[in-house]
Order: sequence, then structure tokens, then C-alpha cells
Amino acid sequence: MGEFFSIACAAVWALAVVLFRRSGETLPAFELNLFKNLLGVVLMGLTVLAVESDALPAFSGREWLIVCASGIIGIAVADTWYLRALNLMGAARTGVVASLYSPFVVLLSSLYLGELLRGWQLAGFSLVLAGILLVTWRSNRMDVSPRALRLGMFYGAGAVMMMAVGIVMVKPVLEGDHFFATAGLRLAAGTLAMLAFVLVTRSWSEVIARYRSPQPWGTIVFASFLASYLAMLLWLGGYRLAPASVASVLNETAAAFIVLFAWWVLKEPMSLRRVGGVCLTFAGVSVIVAM
Repeated sequence: MGEFFSIACAAVWALAVVLFRRSGETLPAFELNLFKNLLGVVLMGLTVLAVESDALPAFSGREWLIVCASGIIGIAVADTWYLRALNLMGAARTGVVASLYSPFVVLLSSLYLGELLRGWQLAGFSLVLAGILLVTWRSNRMDVSPRALRLGMFYGAGAVMMMAVGIVMVKPVLEGDHFFATAGLRLAAGTLAMLAFVLVTRSWSEVIARYRSPQPWGTIVFASFLASYLAMLLWLGGYRLAPASVASVLNETAAAFIVLFAWWVLKEPMSLRRVGGVCLTFAGVSVIVAM
């Protein structure tokens, strides 16, 4: 089930990304991220009340620190850095840099959790990465200044590294009781960090003004539900039930799903190179899951 949850997470996340694109991205990235996280906190809170309403998790002080730090690192800081990289060097290069996520998780899992990929898993891992590179790489590169490229690489690599740190450090806590409460607390910690940033910078009026402007709220709410609630539960569930190194590789299939959904929903062209990349990606997934 861990492998299934990880692949399902990639598909749900990809659909959310395509819906965000279809909405025209009329909300700036920070406001959109804040909205989806606030919605996720509300939905996760209702889920905790319905499923785990008996008591708060009996965390030790160290576990509370890990859960909160994981949310701040993996949701507040990492997402902000990722969006910064996207603005600096565009989606194509950022997508390629995001492929570093799996290697970071594999490395951290071996150091922190004692997990090691076996031979057949390494073969599937290589196929997935090769497929993702084919899917995301573009021959018609954008003109980007050397400084913007350097900064973009720094923020992009730093973002995926912090995402990897955030999930690997919280995995032992997720494997215990109160799964939904742990996921909700992690999301709440990241959201509170974003709200604190707004408070410190005194930008409340700008944020509220953007929320009050005309927006395709139906699409934004549905995409936010998929991204911050359903995909989050599937993502954490995958890491709870499968080795972190395996779950991270399967999560990388989101890039292939994005290509498929963009072709189906947005009518974007499907090239032979992209078809080859999708096939390689799912061949790697088949190797990892079947063996």
C-alpha cells in the first residue's frame, strides 16, 4: 500500500498543478500557497476530530520539535525557495533541478534511517530519473542571466534538499499512532510560519486585497483540496508504509503525470521525446513495485 499511496500522490499532485495552471495563476505564488495550506489545516483538523478525537498525540518534547521543524522546513521555507527558483530560471530548469529530490531522500534515508536501495531498486531508480529528465528537459532554452541561473540553482537545490530533510526527519514519528494528527500538526506548523512572515512584514493588506480581487475560486479551491489535503495524506501515507527511499522515487512520477494531464486537460502537444520519458518513468516504477 505504501507504493500505491506514493504513486497516487504523484497523480493527484499532478492534477492539482494542471488545475492551478488552468486557473491562470491569477493569485501570486505566496498567496496561493498560503490559501491552500489554510484550507488544508481546516480539512485536516476536521479529519482529526472525526478519526482521532480521543486525545492529542503523546509526543515527547523531541517528537514535538521534529514535527514542527519538519513543517517549517518542508512547507514554509522549502516551498518559498522552490517558487523563488521557478521565478528565476523558469519551469523547465526548475523541473530538472527538482529531480534531485530522490537522490537527497535516498542519501538521507541511508544516513538517518539506515535504509539502502537494492540492485533492482537502483535499476528502477535510474529509469525513473532518466524518464523525468526526458520529460522536463527542453531544447529551446530560455534566455537567463548567469546570475539568475546561479541563484535559481541554489534556491532550487536548497528547496528539494529541505523537502527531503523535512520528510525523512518526520518518518519515524509518522510510523506511530495518530497519523492524521501528526500530518495536521506538521501542516499547521508550516502555515503558522507563513502567517508569522506576513505579520512581521506587515503585508496583510496586500494579501487580503489579492484574495478580494476576482479569482476562479472554484478551480482554486478544488486544486487546493487536492494539493494540500488529499495529496498530502497520500504523500505521508506512502512514507509511513514504504521505505522513504522507495517512496521518493515513486513521487518523482508526478512530472510524467503532469505531462499526461497537460495533454489531456490543457491540450498541450505530446512529443515523441515526452512519450519516451513517460514510458521510461513508468517502466522504472514497474521495476520498483513488481520486484
